[in-house]
Amino acid sequence: MPSAVITGVTGQDGSYLAEFLLEKGYTVVGIVRRTSTENNGRIAHLQDDLVLEAGDLHDQYSLIEILQRHRPDEVYNLAAQSFVPASWRQPVLTGEVTALGATRMLEAIRAVDPAIKFYQASSSEMFGQVQEWPQKETTPFYPRSPYGVAKLYAHWITINYRESYDMFACSGICFNHESPRRGMEFVTRKLTYSAARVHHGVVTSVPFGDLSTKRDWGYAPDFVRGMWMMLQQEEPRDYVLATGETHSGLEFADLAFDHIGKSAKDHITTSEDLLRPAEVEHLFGDPGLIRKDLGWEPSVTFAELVRLMVDADIELVASEIAHAEVMAGRRTD
Repeated sequence: MPSAVITGVTGQDGSYLAEFLLEKGYTVVGIVRRTSTENNGRIAHLQDDLVLEAGDLHDQYSLIEILQRHRPDEVYNLAAQSFVPASWRQPVLTGEVTALGATRMLEAIRAVDPAIKFYQASSSEMFGQVQEWPQKETTPFYPRSPYGVAKLYAHWITINYRESYDMFACSGICFNHESPRRGMEFVTRKLTYSAARVHHGVVTSVPFGDLSTKRDWGYAPDFVRGMWMMLQQEEPRDYVLATGETHSGLEFADLAFDHIGKSAKDHITTSEDLLRPAEVEHLFGDPGLIRKDLGWEPSVTFAELVRLMVDADIELVASEIAHAEVMAGRRTD
């Protein structure tokens, strides 16, 4: 039975990857940080099937200990401080976790068993001030945020370990990928959750930053399938994971509010407080190489993605309203 270790298992990608690998018959070990409050909601339905280990990308000894105990075939490094605006407020923490965390895991693999295959979650934010369209594996990088810089370090250290120590280490340069499990701090999820709240009459308007920027948005379960496919090839190689389409935040908003029979412009306002110090205007990936080499294809269209996220949030908001009503009833009893 194959086995894999996942960092960031409680996140969007980690939870979908854990599901995918369990369906493939893997033993899945998820590394979780010890905190005073658990954040395991995305994997609650999997916890009986997962092995959860306390560890931290700040603590190399904990990583070595976990690898020694489980001797996995594969390691997927998905953990990061992944919210771009937060990287401006916490640039040092972002570097420690997102950049040096990958190095610590690579060193742990090298110490325990260099034959372990390693996947690094790289990001389209590394392209930043884009030098060509669409962006592909050979496009020059020009990151425009501490997050993008940290991801670029992790990307290049992965290449260096591959070339210097003959390790099976590769990166997936992932363009934006969304789902109902996306964190509420991300603009796509904020849009679909806001549309659901407007639908239920909870709010009438919601502030946003710059929605004119364009991104290549895909579906998270499609992307984790691509991550796994990358570790099944004979030789390690880096790939762009993208849909090959680009859409603005305004287009996303229009589809989300259209799905509830309303107009986005009637319910969205612009707040200068939500604008970033430096913005990446246009990201547009070319998935041609991974299509050619591995046969990977996205299965969900942009419009389908928006609708399924809105539908999930309509259900979520309905449950929140019902819960609030129950709690209000208890307080009046």
